[in-house]
Amino acid sequence: MKKQLLAIAVLITATASFTAQAYDGTNCKEPGNCWEPKPGYPEKVAGSKYDPKHDSNELNKQSQSISEMEARNKQRSAHLKKTGKFVYDVDEI
Repeated sequence: MKKQLLAIAVLITATASFTAQAYDGTNCKEPGNCWEPKPGYPEKVAGSKYDPKHDSNELNKQSQSISEMEARNKQRSAHLKKTGKFVYDVDEI
């Protein structure tokens, strides 16, 4: 019985000490902003090996699809106002 209680006490102490060592918050720039780069990570990402070099056409795909969707919705709403009938497929208008 004493061995079990001792083992439980050691386990609780080890768990408490492990969680206390996780992060002490001494290098935070401000409260809640404690991110630090790994050693060797550059201050400026552009032009480094970490630069993702995104293609501008790929980045603009979503804005293009949204503008095309808005144009289709304008056609649908104009047709609905004119005829009183909603047509989903814009090619049928």
